[in-house]
Amino acid sequence: MDILSKIKQAGLVGRGGADFPVVKKWSAVAKALADKDAGERKCYVICNSAEGEPGVAKDGYILEHFADKVIDGMKIAIDFLSAEKGFIYLNYSYNKKLNKKLTALLKNSKIEIFIKPINAGYIGGEESAILNAIEGKKIEPRLKPPFPTTAGLWGCPTLINNVETFYNVSLATANQYANKRFYTITGDCPNEGVYELQDNLTIEKLLNQTKNYPKFIFFAQVGGNASGEVLNSSQLKRPVSGAGSIVVYSLTKNNFKKVIKNWLDFFINESCGQCAPCREGIYRLNEIFMKEKIDWALFNNLLDNLSDTSFCALGGSATIPIKSFMKNVYPQIYKKE
Repeated sequence: MDILSKIKQAGLVGRGGADFPVVKKWSAVAKALADKDAGERKCYVICNSAEGEPGVAKDGYILEHFADKVIDGMKIAIDFLSAEKGFIYLNYSYNKKLNKKLTALLKNSKIEIFIKPINAGYIGGEESAILNAIEGKKIEPRLKPPFPTTAGLWGCPTLINNVETFYNVSLATANQYANKRFYTITGDCPNEGVYELQDNLTIEKLLNQTKNYPKFIFFAQVGGNASGEVLNSSQLKRPVSGAGSIVVYSLTKNNFKKVIKNWLDFFINESCGQCAPCREGIYRLNEIFMKEKIDWALFNNLLDNLSDTSFCALGGSATIPIKSFMKNVYPQIYKKE
């Protein structure tokens, strides 16, 4: 069985948060290469280990414990595509701990480490911003299309997959993939950490299996501590989504205004400033929210505008936790008060 068939049979999806089928992305890069003249068939492979989403720690954990599998998955991709080179785009905070180990594993390979610049921030993990970082350009998202699969690094077709994705590719091609994934659990719970468990666990089952299900009234943010959806405790029978993270919040311990303010502050700091809806919109949201009397109509209008008109996904991501909190959790607070 060929590599693509094994990946398809395993049902692998990207583990960066989008859940895009791996076989489709690999096939798109292969097609883009095939459409070029023989002398122009250059391509690159990038392992995205930027991991800039607060509360998500699985990629660092995988690189610490299973770096050989991740690199094997990259080598499989490089061989499949006859790629010129591979890059591990490494979160700078992981470099000190992992560089020596990775360097030894990468000896005599086509793969090199590219350390994510310390000033790259959250947006530095967006795939087209990664291309700009490696090319030495301003670290900001590119206009799409074209997508990296057709015109990525130095204009060549480029395969960008997450750390966990390459780990799973290695397992799938060796017939060892067991339909598991990595989850990160943090917050008001006793057993914070990274867990490798069955895929598609519900939020409720995951919290119970890890002995993290609270005995108090709580809400949870799923998929990332900055951009994840916020759910109340009656909405936990759905599968864990996105980057596989859960943060637990005590409803009584946490002041809702501080929680929302933390999200707004994060996105104000992390906006690259390229587009006005994101640059000005998040600032205005914060300004409105800090007033003694909040103009909720204007606040909600700005949220909609931000998600509809931002240049990249960051603007829309900033609205997800706030909108879902106001819909799913705020009524419980209002009722409690």
